[in-house]
Amino acid sequence: MSAKSAINKEVFIPHDEKMLAAVQVKRRTKKKIPFLATGGQGDYMTFICLSVTNKKPSQLSITKVKQFQGSSAFVKRSGWTIDQLRQVNGIDPNKDCPEFDLMFDNAFDQWVAGSAGEKCTFIQILHHTCQRYSSARKPEFVNCQSKLLGGNSILHSAADSVTSAVQKASQALNERGERLGRAEDRTADMMNSAEQFAVTAHKLAMKHKC
Repeated sequence: MSAKSAINKEVFIPHDEKMLAAVQVKRRTKKKIPFLATGGQGDYMTFICLSVTNKKPSQLSITKVKQFQGSSAFVKRSGWTIDQLRQVNGIDPNKDCPEFDLMFDNAFDQWVAGSAGEKCTFIQILHHTCQRYSSARKPEFVNCQSKLLGGNSILHSAADSVTSAVQKASQALNERGERLGRAEDRTADMMNSAEQFAVTAHKLAMKHKC
């Protein structure tokens, strides 16, 4: 079981929640250091998780989850509602990078993700989810690449792929139906022609006998 699957099972499912996304992070320092999955200061791994309640009306939360060295358990350390999230800063709108900031009503965290791709996926899902679930006061997304906020998000792309597949299948069935229809028309024409030929032949035969 992956770490993210284990977090969902241990931290969120028991509270009737579903984890939508998670990104493994380290705090940024003035001097950039390589990302370390384990070890380092504090000897723990940190995950920023986005979750939603199964009970309606849906409630979104952002939770900080840690796994300390030598333990297989994941521990919830702190959390915020989506309405407490003020700003998501993608740091560089022109290129992929692993850094991002989260600003809440009472906290400001600067993070570096395990990879630029992992950060991008998290921000895509976070933005899409905020547009869908959050109240009128939505968080501000700044310095984020347009591909993370527009119609090209992985969620939209997945939906578009499904829609495209359905449309192609429907088109194929329609074309097949048209071909079958044309074949049936040709068969009917042939049957009519054969019937007319048989009638004509019968009349000629009767004339000949007379």
